[in-house]
Amino acid sequence: MSGIEIGLASLAAILILIYTGLHVAIALALVSFVGIWLLRDNPEQAARILSLAARESISSYLFGVVPLFVLMGLVVSRADIGRDTFDVANRAFRRIRGGLGMATVGANSIFAAITGISIASAAVFSKVAVPEMVRIGYSRRFAAGVVAGSSILGMMIPPSLLLILYGIIAEQSVGRLFIAGIGPGILLSVAFCVGIWVMVRYFAGFTGTPQPVEERQMSAGAAARDTASKLLPIVALVVLVLGGIYGGVFTPTEAGAIGALGAIIIAVAKRRFGPRALWGVTLETGHITAAICFLIIAATMYSRFLALSGLPVFMTQWIIGMDVGVYGFLLFYIAVLILLGTILDSSSIMLITLPLVLPVAAALQMDLIWFGIITVLAVEIGLLTPPLGLSVYVIKGALDDRSISLNDVFVGAAPFALIMLLILILIVAFPWIATGLL
Repeated sequence: MSGIEIGLASLAAILILIYTGLHVAIALALVSFVGIWLLRDNPEQAARILSLAARESISSYLFGVVPLFVLMGLVVSRADIGRDTFDVANRAFRRIRGGLGMATVGANSIFAAITGISIASAAVFSKVAVPEMVRIGYSRRFAAGVVAGSSILGMMIPPSLLLILYGIIAEQSVGRLFIAGIGPGILLSVAFCVGIWVMVRYFAGFTGTPQPVEERQMSAGAAARDTASKLLPIVALVVLVLGGIYGGVFTPTEAGAIGALGAIIIAVAKRRFGPRALWGVTLETGHITAAICFLIIAATMYSRFLALSGLPVFMTQWIIGMDVGVYGFLLFYIAVLILLGTILDSSSIMLITLPLVLPVAAALQMDLIWFGIITVLAVEIGLLTPPLGLSVYVIKGALDDRSISLNDVFVGAAPFALIMLLILILIVAFPWIATGLL
């Protein structure tokens, strides 16, 4: 077999192994080892090449950003700051039609800016927002769909673990990726709110008929103090982390450390966090970080194997030879990402596809920061699509309401997946949405 044939066979082998239940990192490492063995006809050389890839892949200072932002997100989640953001947003949107749904989107937007983890948002707001929305008259499927749709903001609004992962794989500035995520994240939040208003106004059969939210009796001064006590710590943390990065005061890794410390101080000050909780989130941070690093090591191995096979060069020449142009390539690429999203999780999709497509994107002279935003948003649509839709499964698992089926959550999330697709088309057509702040 030629190197190209071995490379193509590796893609099929990886998908089959993952679909049969093998962990994606093991599948990537195993296929890489066998592939290099076949290419070099020497198992010892294959092992040597992969051991070098493992050693070099996570030795960079930049990798410190992963555990630090994970720790910050877990502390914020455990300290019940998600409920605080929901209360503040609910107070701001209560007089608007569909206001509680918009409050969920607004709270998720703020929460995303201090966690960067979609799954954390899905788990928190499925417990906080869904019961409250159902109580005032929203349909169960729409309430679950609002949480599922808005939870993906955690991977678009910086800091985002997927943007960090893309930056590592594509060797792009994480800080620039964070800045590029601001415009699309805000646009997506606004589009979700507009979509909720339209659905509540014209499709009451789908959304249910919400009643006005009864506000707890509280004087204006007490309400202002309550809002300030809940909102100011959140704003302070966001300004500290993102302001430090954008102002050039901190590197992303330093900002992660400052943010984690700030989150712990805020949680302790609110008396929602003690030594036992700190130990628990530290262990969980270690588990998540180990899993992410293992994935990155395996992806680096796979990239080395693909480079030796010659498949990326072949694909680059083939696509350029077809003369489909930037938009033709993007159309095919986005379709593949969304299709893979029906069977794989977000990080797996990026680890498999990026080593192949990044050389093509570079050859087409595409802005790799803009390409990263397109990639993350297209991949995130997969979190809402059946049969795997990871956010949907997290929400179903976190809900105590057995009357909400998995199908209900998928149906409720479908309009938000469509909104995401429309925003993705806008970002492709108008790159300045992502790159305007750079």
